[in-house]
Amino acid sequence: MGAKIHASAVIAEDVELGSNVVVGPYCVIDEGVVIGEGTVLDANVAIGRGVRLGKCNQLFSCCVLGRAPQLLGLDSDTPIGDLEIGDNNVIREHVTIHPSIYPDMSTKVGNDNLLMVGVHLGHDCILEDNIVISNYSQISGHCKIETGVWLSGMVAVHQFVTFGRWCYAAGFSGVNHDVPPFVIISGHYPPEVRSVNKRGLHRAGLTPEQQDSIMHAFKRIYRGEGPLLDRVKQLAAEDGLDDNVRAMIDAIMRSSEHRFGRYLESHRDQNH
Repeated sequence: MGAKIHASAVIAEDVELGSNVVVGPYCVIDEGVVIGEGTVLDANVAIGRGVRLGKCNQLFSCCVLGRAPQLLGLDSDTPIGDLEIGDNNVIREHVTIHPSIYPDMSTKVGNDNLLMVGVHLGHDCILEDNIVISNYSQISGHCKIETGVWLSGMVAVHQFVTFGRWCYAAGFSGVNHDVPPFVIISGHYPPEVRSVNKRGLHRAGLTPEQQDSIMHAFKRIYRGEGPLLDRVKQLAAEDGLDDNVRAMIDAIMRSSEHRFGRYLESHRDQNH
């Protein structure tokens, strides 16, 4: 079946709509947009130039995707990049997602993610898969959120922060440095690592043995004596480490390379 388009929608001539796409009342879709089959736009959705959406996404009322980033000095003639969104994402009311500030780069959202009401995702962010970002959480530009991350309500995130896979940030956290995989954090500037995200381990489908390895490593890293980085280096020197433990170690070591604990900031001048 072809696309179902409400008579009040405004759609540029070159927009590509897949089969069974639904475009609701008063939607506005700019030039060069591609929308995959089965995607549904509720009322008053706005999609900026060149956005590419995959299959079976649900876009709720008043979300705005791909309009110009919030950047001083940007005008209508300033070239900007793209926004790419995968499949099976649920994007709730008043979500805003900005494209890259670089003409040849993209903000990227993967598959099977849930962005709840009022979430903001800044320019040049990368979201992987199976992520939940709860109401009114605000993600600054250049952040990376790995698979399975869950951010509770009203989490505020500094630019260039990385969230390791299957970690969890409690509500009202203010996150200004990288978060290792599999942990729970809360508090702000800086937040503190509280425990292992046991629910995340289950969601990730890890075996009991893998979960035990993560728990053991967590205790050695965060409950041992001496400087944290020394404990991490001692653990890293051991043979036969579980791959998930190695991911925790690598994340902590990378974040330590930058004075503010944000690994991606080490490469900010190389992003373009």
